[in-house]
Amino acid sequence: MTYVTAFELGRIEPVMDVRVVVPVLNAMPDWEAFCGALTVNLAEMGLPASRVLILDSASEDGTALAAAKSGFQVMSIRREEFDHGATRQLAVDALPEAEILVYLTQDAILAGTDSLRELVKVFADPEIGAAYGRQLPRAGATAIEAHARMFNYPETSRVRELESREELGLKSIFLSNSFAAYRRAALVGVGGFSKRTIFGEDMMVAGRLHLQGWKTAYVATAAVNHSHAYGYKREFQRYFDIGVLHARESWLLKEFGGASGEGLKFLMSETRTLWARSAREIPSAWLRTVLKYAGYWMGQREAWLSLRWKRWMSMNGSFWKADAEK
Repeated sequence: MTYVTAFELGRIEPVMDVRVVVPVLNAMPDWEAFCGALTVNLAEMGLPASRVLILDSASEDGTALAAAKSGFQVMSIRREEFDHGATRQLAVDALPEAEILVYLTQDAILAGTDSLRELVKVFADPEIGAAYGRQLPRAGATAIEAHARMFNYPETSRVRELESREELGLKSIFLSNSFAAYRRAALVGVGGFSKRTIFGEDMMVAGRLHLQGWKTAYVATAAVNHSHAYGYKREFQRYFDIGVLHARESWLLKEFGGASGEGLKFLMSETRTLWARSAREIPSAWLRTVLKYAGYWMGQREAWLSLRWKRWMSMNGSFWKADAEK
């Protein structure tokens, strides 16, 4: 049994078996930083490297070998079989002894020596079903990507529940598997991760958790360095996929509503920030906003589009393979 500090109490509380799961594909560019930070965090909690499961999608750069040398467990899957939900569910099924499952992405570098501990300790509250940590801009981040992280991941922690939808709308179930943890009993109780998921497998779980009476936590003291400098096409594609998610999983908007004006708040905040720090990026930011809305609008209407156009517009082209085989 592992021991961690309780969420709001200053004493040591026994916590359940903790496992870390990382889906990877050709992860060597970030491996040294990623592995080093994760190893330090494991040691801080008294956990062996074998508590980490690497889900490798047939990497060609030696990622699987490097992971094995680090003492991590490695499970290999075919690249074409990767699915945002189903692949993560493999870990749930493969680790029946795990009571807390922590998910990371290969480019999310734990920002402190106790980031993992800080995230896991919230489960001292028996009503918490899932939690996610703060994401800070990566080194060298542009002003645009840095603002996105600071806007979406504030300095203050917060616990959310079903009633939070009245204030926050869809954002009440925001959760990111780039750095998130789940209580196994809660995750399994709501059906686990959905299979054949283009995007938002984490948000769907959070929604089902809230509907079944569980709470989710945002833990600002648990942080990773993780951000992306998307090009214009990728911005469009990402929001196209979000639109597809909301079209195919219409219950999300029905149960939790929209984002409560978050788009306008974000644009105003972004413009103010860029005006003060990097005014020359404002036209780019506004163009990205247009592309996001266009991508989302098209994604919600993906039923109108041919399979060829869907693949071109999507960030996750392999998702459409099943449609092509029908």
